[in-house]
Amino acid sequence: MHTLLLLLAGIAFLMIVLEDVIHLNKAKSTLFLGTLAWLLLFLFPDQGVEAADIQLMLNENLLEIASLWLFLMAAMTFVAYLNHHGLIETLIYKFLPSRIGEKSLIFMVAIFSFIFSSLSDNITATLVSVALVLSLKLPPHKTLKFAVMVVFAVNSGGVSLITGDVTTLMIFLDNKVAIQDLLWLSLPSFVSVMLLASMLSFGLSGELLIDGGARTHDRVGMSIAIIFLATIISTILLNIIAGVPPVLTFLFGLSIMFLIGRFFHKQDSREDMLDYIRAIEFDTLLFFLGILLLVGMLKEIGVLDNLVTIYEVLPPIHANFVMGLLSSLVDNVPLTAALLKADPAMTEASWLSLTYAVGVGGSLLVIGSAAGIVAMSKVAEVTFISYLKYTLFLLIAYLVGYAGSLVIGDIVFG
Repeated sequence: MHTLLLLLAGIAFLMIVLEDVIHLNKAKSTLFLGTLAWLLLFLFPDQGVEAADIQLMLNENLLEIASLWLFLMAAMTFVAYLNHHGLIETLIYKFLPSRIGEKSLIFMVAIFSFIFSSLSDNITATLVSVALVLSLKLPPHKTLKFAVMVVFAVNSGGVSLITGDVTTLMIFLDNKVAIQDLLWLSLPSFVSVMLLASMLSFGLSGELLIDGGARTHDRVGMSIAIIFLATIISTILLNIIAGVPPVLTFLFGLSIMFLIGRFFHKQDSREDMLDYIRAIEFDTLLFFLGILLLVGMLKEIGVLDNLVTIYEVLPPIHANFVMGLLSSLVDNVPLTAALLKADPAMTEASWLSLTYAVGVGGSLLVIGSAAGIVAMSKVAEVTFISYLKYTLFLLIAYLVGYAGSLVIGDIVFG
């Protein structure tokens, strides 16, 4: 039975990698295989294992998944509202000058992608940033440079806030790092983004005219944008001060958004503010559900104990770096989930560097992160081969950022 369960997990991970080849959404395949695996655990338990024991295992896994799910649902609903009303687009063009050089623009795109990905999920941040790049109507080779910049900046921006990257959220929810310690990661992450922007700026010499058009926003929309920012800040402060779980603060902020929409918003084209829950990427949430069920199953049958062996062979500094490289080939969500379940013995400083590694390492290949996949699907110039042209630049930036995370770890926990 263990062999069959391992085979199911292997098929699931293969179908994730080949999603664009087999044209089957990874949410569907992982949810099917994840639930099937647990059904088999119940139907064919190991000798001496009762159904009640498996139920306890499942309940433990479902509690972890529910916390992650509800937090992401709340954050994604906020972003869905802001996107629908063009508030994000308005903000972008508000800060862009009407005339700007290409060299300056790539830095501005990098900074925007970095900051926005800290506040929203990587998929939304990439979609918005890529839409901005495509609106510039640059030559193909320059569009490719900007798209590469977006992918790296989005992945780098997400690692320092639990709202920005699901792997960061997973590591935090497992009590491996604290919110205030994660914030320090923004320093090496930002330095590496600026370094990549500097390298990519070579060959950019033109000047662009930016037509932002007439963009308006209402008071209610701006109020909800402020509530979103206040919710993020409150999540950090309340967790540090009183240990309040982030999911509770975010659900509270979401409830305020719903109440404002009910009593004050009269010109929404949707029937009800609750409709914005239906606008979020549920395929992403279902993918997380399926993959975390699979990884939970692998943990319960003892398979993940083998993953820790790399930490027995290599010191955590090197092992974490390798995990970052591996995340460019394997989706970082199952990789991080497997590491957390295996629970290698590491210091808080090492968990901090691992957070950076698995969050940013996926940028090295276009297939290594959700941001890369989105960019490849939206920008014709971005292909697996064309992206490889900038692998050396990306690797240098990743090395600098990872080294910075080690320095930060020594400073914070030294």
